[in-house]
Amino acid sequence: MSGSTFGRFFQITTWGESHGPALGCVVDGVPAGISLNEDMIQWYLDRRKPGQNAMATPRKEDDRVEILSGVFEGKTTGSPVSLMIRNTSQHSADYTEIATYYRPGHADYTFDQKYGFRDYRGGGRSSGRETAARVAGGAIAAIFLKELGIDVCAYTEAIGPVQIKAANFDREAIYNTPSCMPDKEASKQAEELLRACRANKDSAGGIVACRINHLPAGLGDPVFEKLDANLAKAILSIGAVKAFEVGDGYVAAFKRGSENNDAFAMRDGKVIKATNHAGGILGGISDGDEVCFRAYFKPTPSIARTQHTVNKDGDEIDIEIKGRHDPVIVPRAVVVVECMAALTIADALLSNMGSQLSGILSFYHREN
Repeated sequence: MSGSTFGRFFQITTWGESHGPALGCVVDGVPAGISLNEDMIQWYLDRRKPGQNAMATPRKEDDRVEILSGVFEGKTTGSPVSLMIRNTSQHSADYTEIATYYRPGHADYTFDQKYGFRDYRGGGRSSGRETAARVAGGAIAAIFLKELGIDVCAYTEAIGPVQIKAANFDREAIYNTPSCMPDKEASKQAEELLRACRANKDSAGGIVACRINHLPAGLGDPVFEKLDANLAKAILSIGAVKAFEVGDGYVAAFKRGSENNDAFAMRDGKVIKATNHAGGILGGISDGDEVCFRAYFKPTPSIARTQHTVNKDGDEIDIEIKGRHDPVIVPRAVVVVECMAALTIADALLSNMGSQLSGILSFYHREN
């Protein structure tokens, strides 16, 4: 199975299944000398792990990360950092029944058609649990970016029809509300909405927004390695994401050029933009402004109400899915979006180091 590696210079390869012994991630290209320990990575994993509140699946996993290589005396060594997260709360019996049919909204049918089999225990490799490994690897990227003063902040912008208000933005609320909304009032409304979804044996979708600040201009390439294209690939690789937009996104299609263009100006001897409809990226290259994007998540496909499907024998049947499932994916996905964005930026930074001769000469302390 190919396709488990992401990045060119700062690269992760994830491994493991939902109900296997463990999941993990190998991170290559990590510069030597970064302060790193398991607790630093654990802060990110704790934001993703299940069983923390009514908005998450009741599956209880400690999601404790173990660093197996690449760190010595609290610093990265420059060699691959290998990470492992053991699975401790698998209830594989909950999934025995679904071995015979295809769940609506899941990858059961497509996985079966591609590989000729499927791991029906929680979705196997297609499970959302795979994102734990991404978060472990992406945490290292985020820690690396902090060393450079680059801030990556993702949060829930909407759950179903409940949206945050910009005037109420409180960054600390992202880490203190069950919805990961930076708006406590909106979070309460979202909780009410999800209680109604549960009562109706249903689920909800939503939007995760992400802001990246203090990014230098010049990251990304103008053709196939555009910064926004690579961010899109990173975010759309998250299983439940169905749409992605940068800056004004689809709204730009309904504007005129005079409304959508961001005027340039000078401030303190630096080029700035008067507005940021472009979302911090022009021509696939960062422009020095805040990079902002949104990811649109579908509702959790595993719901308890009766659904119509087909079994492996080709018979049409009605089913009711059992097991432990999130009523909404969005809150636990916030840190996944944040970490995938951090991986993309870290890779772009390392890629950009050789874009100009002057930079290479400066690095090696040579004169023209």
